Amino acid sequence: MAPFIIASARLVHLNPSIKSNPNLLSATKSLFTFKSSYSPIVSSSSSSAVSMSYDKQLIAAKKAASLAARLCQKVQKGLLESDVQSKSDKSPVTVADYGSQVVVSFVLQRELPSQAFSLVAEEESGDLRKEESQETLGRITKLVNDTIANDGTYNVSPLSEADVLRIIDCGTSEGGSNGQHWVLDPIDGTKGFLRGDQYAIALGLLDEGKVVLGVLACPNLPLESIGSLKDQHALGKAGCLFSAQLSCGTYMESLDGSPPVKVHVSDTENPEDASFFESYEAAHSSHSLSGAIAKKLGVKAPPVRIDSQAKYGALSRGDGAIYLRFPNKGYREKIWDHAAGYIVIAEAGGVASDAGGKPLDFSKGRYLDLDTGIIVTNQKLMPALLKAVQDSLKEQALPSL
Repeated sequence: MAPFIIASARLVHLNPSIKSNPNLLSATKSLFTFKSSYSPIVSSSSSSAVSMSYDKQLIAAKKAASLAARLCQKVQKGLLESDVQSKSDKSPVTVADYGSQVVVSFVLQRELPSQAFSLVAEEESGDLRKEESQETLGRITKLVNDTIANDGTYNVSPLSEADVLRIIDCGTSEGGSNGQHWVLDPIDGTKGFLRGDQYAIALGLLDEGKVVLGVLACPNLPLESIGSLKDQHALGKAGCLFSAQLSCGTYMESLDGSPPVKVHVSDTENPEDASFFESYEAAHSSHSLSGAIAKKLGVKAPPVRIDSQAKYGALSRGDGAIYLRFPNKGYREKIWDHAAGYIVIAEAGGVASDAGGKPLDFSKGRYLDLDTGIIVTNQKLMPALLKAVQDSLKEQALPSL
């Protein structure tokens, strides 16, 4: 009989501004009540590690991402110029980014009330607290309340604007190598969202610094393979939900509830047959470097350029064989941009590393420390791809004669 494992309840990671304000702390506790009991956790690095089941967390994650996807679909259909503003870093953000984050945080805390809650997420409430953002905050609040009410699962009073701000700031955890932390990009691929193209609600769970489950809700990704077709809207029905749990494989289903189907990455071992994905925006990844690598490998198919972690989902079912990402020098990758996609690929039989061949490390906080870029493919192609990447990087670094 396996021994019992006892773990201490983990503290809820609160926003510092909440922690220092008794009134806000009290209001937050009244909104979401947490019990002291907590599921036992075993570090995957422990020699006595026991296989953990994250079934309850996965069910909650799928529910959260699916409901957030409904909110995002509603906004995208009726997108108005007033729905878009600029954050302080000048990147585009919509009411859907904030609304999606609120819905995911709300659902996770409702579905898992006995588990301590820590969320590492992209958005924070600072810009929404400004006087000029009051109309936007009102729109977000109404959108969230309408989404929750229309779902019908939760019998709760409507959230106030203050509630919405507090829930957004539940996402300010720093993550790290201790305990469990949810990792969320409420809309990965905001520019794609604004264009009416690909985006994803990307939600992962870290346990002791390891990604143990991930969900990608991709409302505009066709259910059929996009292959090398340029027109991603020509394949009929769209809306995919990818989910993966450690040691359990990766599954795809439609967002409207078709039975899950297990998926696997492409098994091609001939680089000439290996189509590759890259970021739609050249500013997000060097297209010229990707082209040089593809040429070195002998890849014949043109690149498929789509936004967001929808690329991870498409790769996990074999739509392509390679994903290359080489952001501008000095850019620091955030863990929410890759955590969910990482395990979706890994559990589908693929492998992801940095350009130096090192595994992606999600245990260092909100950022990934990488060597140059990220490369994703199957086990058979990785050695040749890694060599082509490193050779191309060396050539690019050589001074021109």
